[in-house]
Amino acid sequence: MTAVTLTAPPALAPLLARGALRSPFKRPAPDAAFPRTRLVLPGVRVDLVKLAAYERVCGFPTGEPDLPVTYPHVLGFPLAMRLMSGRDFPLPLLGLVHTSIEIVRGTALAADGEYELSVRVDGLAPHRRGTQAAVVTELRSGGTAVWESRSTYLARHRTGPGASPEPRREAGARLPVVAEWSLAGDVGRRYGTASGDRNPIHLYPLTARLFGFPRAVAHGMWTVARCLAAHRIPDATGVRARFRSPVLLPGTVAYGADGSGRFELRGGGGRVCVEGEVWAK
Repeated sequence: MTAVTLTAPPALAPLLARGALRSPFKRPAPDAAFPRTRLVLPGVRVDLVKLAAYERVCGFPTGEPDLPVTYPHVLGFPLAMRLMSGRDFPLPLLGLVHTSIEIVRGTALAADGEYELSVRVDGLAPHRRGTQAAVVTELRSGGTAVWESRSTYLARHRTGPGASPEPRREAGARLPVVAEWSLAGDVGRRYGTASGDRNPIHLYPLTARLFGFPRAVAHGMWTVARCLAAHRIPDATGVRARFRSPVLLPGTVAYGADGSGRFELRGGGGRVCVEGEVWAK
């Protein structure tokens, strides 16, 4: 894998536009070639104003000395978009669905620290509904890896008879409801401003309907961040979350947790939107 060192974070708007324009010409397949480039951005410092906006929209306390456990994903997002909007990334950016994320944090991360950030595509895999890509983001401090995430993104397309079936998920008992949250219609716009992720499905009912949704849809990373803001997170921790169904905006959701580290977010009719677990490292 070739390492490419950047001098500044890529501008998101041109990348998102480029990815959208190239989407109709992509031919996703599990055996397609994918970028073998690892993008590296040294000397990363957090913009504390943007961090405070992120903390407010996600429900984290503001002004804390350490970063929320999900915030390095935001730092890595422009690098991930540079890879995923390129000609050599085989999945179309439009319609790509974030299906899961796993985070490992070795220690609390100082909000005023300096870090090296890197992002790479770790591979493609067949899925019963299409092709899934894994994207790995890593944060290093003083040469030591302190945070890493692995996200999976699904491009839906027709699959052949040899496609791997999705493991059957047992219907578990609902976790005890800890809180109910009423979500305003502008949550997607507020999170998009704080994170830079301005995918049109998250912004307005009209733009969401263009992609088959009846209303705007909350960002998956906002839903997991909102859950973790209500959860006790150890300094050295692991987090795993799966995005099961969209959270429509506006709407009401129920946050559940059982004290063992498991959590979930349920929408209308009790359907599971997000489920996950937290553990101490």
